[in-house]
Amino acid sequence: MDELVDKTGMSYPLRRFPGQSYEDILESDVISPPAFYREGPNPEVGVEPVATSRYYDPEFFRQEVDYVWPRVWQWACREEDIPEIGDHVVFDIVGYSFIIVRSAENEIKALANSCLHRGRQLVECDGSMAAFRCPFHGMAWNVDGSLKENPFEWDMPQWKDNALDLPEVRVEFWGGFVFINMDAEAPPLDDVLGPIAEHFERYDFENRYKAVHVSKKIRANWKATSEAFMETHHVYGTHPQAVVFTADINGQYDIWNDYVGRQFSAHAISSPHLGDRTPPVSEQEVFNAFFGIEGEPDADMTVPDGMTARAFTAQTLRRMLAADTGYDYSEFPDADFTDSLLYNVFPNLSFWGGMAQNVVYRFRPDGLDPEATIMDILILKPVPKEGPRPAPAEVHHLGFDEPVTNAADTMGLKLAEVFDQDAVNLKFVQSGMRASRTGYIEFTAYQEARIRLNHQMLDRMIAEGEAE
Repeated sequence: MDELVDKTGMSYPLRRFPGQSYEDILESDVISPPAFYREGPNPEVGVEPVATSRYYDPEFFRQEVDYVWPRVWQWACREEDIPEIGDHVVFDIVGYSFIIVRSAENEIKALANSCLHRGRQLVECDGSMAAFRCPFHGMAWNVDGSLKENPFEWDMPQWKDNALDLPEVRVEFWGGFVFINMDAEAPPLDDVLGPIAEHFERYDFENRYKAVHVSKKIRANWKATSEAFMETHHVYGTHPQAVVFTADINGQYDIWNDYVGRQFSAHAISSPHLGDRTPPVSEQEVFNAFFGIEGEPDADMTVPDGMTARAFTAQTLRRMLAADTGYDYSEFPDADFTDSLLYNVFPNLSFWGGMAQNVVYRFRPDGLDPEATIMDILILKPVPKEGPRPAPAEVHHLGFDEPVTNAADTMGLKLAEVFDQDAVNLKFVQSGMRASRTGYIEFTAYQEARIRLNHQMLDRMIAEGEAE
């Protein structure tokens, strides 16, 4: 068995679930996935505890604001959000604000959202403008950031012969997403995303549209919030209704590089926690739970004799998606229709693979509050083969005390209820860490290794920033 060695020289067994593994489940699938679904790299990251103060201490938060957020790639919007020249969104993070604007037909820029005169924020909300005019004194800039008008140029001699364009930050693209980075020396986006471009190629994210966008405020630190979605074994405690159709404790975890980790969890198969249940869970019960079927299912939703719930679930979802989009999905693997295929990107982004729909997360501090988070939840769906491209969903903003079920009309009730379970839980995670008498929390050696590595990455970036 593999071992981990901590800084003291003590060794620990690297324990994966001792029973059926995710790879074992894939071996029994009707249509097997590509080879890269199999277990990937797992470098040693240690087993040391992490201080609870990292989740609420203002000084540690200040270090993140100074040395981390200005140096990492963030997706600021989708290209489809700003299709016409002058269309823009406002992207805010830890006191920084940017106007993400389509400045020309094939050009998108990220401009500092601050007037060069007295610093007033130029744009307050998403929309479309021919120019950005400061509401304070009337200075105006074109959508490409060049100065359009200075109504008191005669009284600003210090600006004579100076370039007065709005400052820009780096912009790069992947999968229909617009990414920005404030650091001119940061590694290219492709290097950060690592294997994602190859692994997600067949999902064709550029040819998907934003069907749902919920922006939810949560009373917890951004790390605590993002970490709640970086492992699957919390299903047993937080989402007990899902253990009938979720293989939670035996998920697969890989760390591809310093920035990218992933977690694969099988669905349409029961959790090992139910292995000793009497009577055992039937294939029809698993199928019904996956689809939320209550009572007797219709004939076309009845698991055929000799067929597993997992195989029938994949077959059913292929049929449904083909009817919705007009595409043939008969050659795609079962896992692409049933499983949670989640890739996490340091420090705060998550992308789900799969065919039917792709969930995307972003976790940001709410302004400069170390104990409040804005969690963005996107759902991308395939653009149908025939007909126009659906318009992207507008953002549904939810405050701290508004449940995610307020967005159930677009997200779906069952999924919204799952997110509410997480949001309620996180409030008490945050207060519990403050109440800790040890001052530390512990991460598991295998299932939470990516979380531990994220903390090591934060420390590294903070140390580098302070050294500079």
